[in-house]
Amino acid sequence: MKILFTAEYDENYLEQLKELGEINIQGWAKGIGKLPEEELLELTKDVDIIITSYDDITEKIIENSKNLKLIACTRATPVNIDVKAANKRGIKVIYTPGRNSDSTAEHTIGLMIAIARRIPMAYMALKNGEFTGETPTAEEVKAGLKADVIWDMDENSPYVIFKGNELKDKNLGIIGFGSIGRRVGHIASAFGMNLLIYDPYVSDIDINRVGRTKVSLDELLTQSDFITTHLKVTPETTGFIGKEEFAKMKKTAYFINTSRAAVVDEEALIEALRNKEIAGAALDVFAKEPIYRDHPFITELDNIVITPHIAGATHEILTNHTKMIIAEVKRFLNNEPLLYEYKI
Repeated sequence: MKILFTAEYDENYLEQLKELGEINIQGWAKGIGKLPEEELLELTKDVDIIITSYDDITEKIIENSKNLKLIACTRATPVNIDVKAANKRGIKVIYTPGRNSDSTAEHTIGLMIAIARRIPMAYMALKNGEFTGETPTAEEVKAGLKADVIWDMDENSPYVIFKGNELKDKNLGIIGFGSIGRRVGHIASAFGMNLLIYDPYVSDIDINRVGRTKVSLDELLTQSDFITTHLKVTPETTGFIGKEEFAKMKKTAYFINTSRAAVVDEEALIEALRNKEIAGAALDVFAKEPIYRDHPFITELDNIVITPHIAGATHEILTNHTKMIIAEVKRFLNNEPLLYEYKI
């Protein structure tokens, strides 16, 4: 089998990859980045299998690859693969669902803590020289007291300005209770949060238990102290959270999104933050990426924490998807049932 390999991967599994067939390592796998279509047309013309992460496998490439039998994408959703074109030719498409679920769930919790405790704001204040003093000098300890180390205590002290909220005993609304949503809920439960879950595709019996309850969307929006979205982009979920939804949230609520920006009306979120309709937001995804430098999230709003789409950026996910793809390609070669075939 001839295999074009352009995926990011765990190098500890390189020998196992080579056992799959005659591998041509190119593109992202060599640190080069995404390949243009013209180069891919040449590289794929006589291959049996394509294993990629980010390259666009278009209908043109699929039609040009006369021997192609399998396309493997090391992502939770193969958005860069023309699955319809592949299926039309009887070419199977496999992917790696769940490879970054733990990574994204942990990042979600990290964003929740960051915005609730205003950690990035306090960090930047110190880095910018605010709330700092001159070279330290020994202070006299008053009789009967013990030495104390603390900032000045007044209305302008960081203790007051950056006072935040605990997660314990707060209601966490989880919209979408799939692989990532479940992991977020598991971690949040350990913090002592109460889970309110909206997912019409998951039954009550799979959700309801002590500390977590399946609710309507309206109940989730009006009762949650933190709301986190974990939705795939579909016609039904595009713009799922908009002006009406933000208006129903508590003014003290925080909104978190590490899924996809398309599920949120970004302009409505900007207005909600600008008008203090909600307490704050923490985002890893944006309507346009990279986010433009004069975006209100960067230049104007001080009640938001943002990261540059890195929720799934951990070393461990490389190991996860490499192992998943190797095992799945082996199943394909042995004519065994596939675990991760993507169908539409």
